[in-house]
Amino acid sequence: MNDSSTAPVPGLFTLVLHTHLPWLAHHGRWPVGEEWLYQSWATAYLPLTRVLRQLAEEGRGHLLTLGMTPVVTAQLDDPYCLAGMQQWLSNWQLRALEATTVRDGGGAPETFNSPEALRAFGIHEHRQAGLALQEFADHWQHGGSPVLRQLIGAGTIELLGGPLSHPFQPLLNPRLREFALREGLADAGARFAHTPGGIWAPECAYAPGMETGYAAAGVTHFMVDGPSLHGDTALGRPVGESNVVAFGRDLQVSYRVWSPKSGYPGHPAYRDFHTYDHLTGLKPARVTGRTVPSESKAPYEPERAAAAIDTHVADFVNTVRRRLISESERTGRPAHVIAAFDTELFGHWWHEGPEWLGRVLRALPAAGVQVGTLSDAINKGFVGSPVELPPSSWGSGKDWQVWSGEQVADFVTLNAEVVDTALTTVDKALAQDSAYPARDRVADQILREALLTVSSDWPFMVSKDTAAEYARYRAHLHAHATREIAGALASGRRDQAQKLAEGWNRADGLFGALDARRLPR
Repeated sequence: MNDSSTAPVPGLFTLVLHTHLPWLAHHGRWPVGEEWLYQSWATAYLPLTRVLRQLAEEGRGHLLTLGMTPVVTAQLDDPYCLAGMQQWLSNWQLRALEATTVRDGGGAPETFNSPEALRAFGIHEHRQAGLALQEFADHWQHGGSPVLRQLIGAGTIELLGGPLSHPFQPLLNPRLREFALREGLADAGARFAHTPGGIWAPECAYAPGMETGYAAAGVTHFMVDGPSLHGDTALGRPVGESNVVAFGRDLQVSYRVWSPKSGYPGHPAYRDFHTYDHLTGLKPARVTGRTVPSESKAPYEPERAAAAIDTHVADFVNTVRRRLISESERTGRPAHVIAAFDTELFGHWWHEGPEWLGRVLRALPAAGVQVGTLSDAINKGFVGSPVELPPSSWGSGKDWQVWSGEQVADFVTLNAEVVDTALTTVDKALAQDSAYPARDRVADQILREALLTVSSDWPFMVSKDTAAEYARYRAHLHAHATREIAGALASGRRDQAQKLAEGWNRADGLFGALDARRLPR
């Protein structure tokens, strides 16, 4: 087989991106908090949507399947976050301008923080910040929803939705699980004038029977990790007796790009994510080598990186071709290959990722690879026989240990207690309100804080030891808010509960349409 052939290959390739951050607005700035949002926005969301818009202008459609969690879209539309983003971009440009004037960077010659290297990088970075500011001014002033709505309406992307606040669904009370999912789909419908049929299940987590709830909510398909389908991801599979299709990530192709131990972003020519220049606050180093200490890293060279991108585009195209051919031969029918990643990989973690993505989406069709979305796969018949799925996730071990293991056992207990408190209090409040069927903003805020408490991000950050202290602080803060409002309401202090709910809403005012009256009884 000639890997470089451009002859058509059987099957369909789908790229799936999952866009998610926890609710960060009003909850700290640095090193964890709003800075995380603004960095991801500037380095991933802005360039990714720009690339997709350019591809759409070339007449290309059905390019990828994009998961957008409600908690991310809430922040991309939030006036406070939009103002913060404008300020962050302006500060980025200012830092770059200051870098052009450096006379003593403190670094040795030929290293990234030598004065000469910093000045050259400052010029490059000032240009990039200016482009980002213009992109933001032209397309994002009214929030992220208009940007995404345009891509959805043009058929450039397929949208995947998801439940409010990104909870780990298998461990969540079934009533709150159903509520979070239905409200999440409704949130997408309101923002995009389009209710997605597919979802990215948070953490690709599944428990037997969840497909029944999906079907009842109108969900037609969802993502799992490859091992959940026993490693056979060549076709989507209806789950159990439902018509809900599970699609699995092809690990062989996905890990070619990104894996815990290898992948393209570690190439010596690419920008180093972990190395900051503390004088300028910029990242002017290239990877240089996996064993090279930060202080010895070489300056970033955009031309060198561009050449590496071309190499990795060709490698990925060949990888996809080989996989489609081998899987089609193995199954005796055209196969479906899915590569799935966190959106933030493209630009935030891997600076060159958006450019690579644009070139790949042009190169694949030119190399005889049919590209389409998950919905395209269903419509084109890339669906096999029903399957029974095991309890699973895409976390370490492909089970639930990241969210239910010994290290985070206290989260499991906390979440169960908080959810029970919230549901009991809200049930009582709604029963008392039955004669007055207006919205109960206090009950709404109790559910909002409970949902933020059970976000899957907090145990993940503890299990992976990434900002564990911040994660525990956030989980317990939202738990406290839930208990505080619920306690006042349960004790008959309605006015106090109202004041508390209003106060917490000033920080956690996402999901404005959330309505406790829709909580399943």
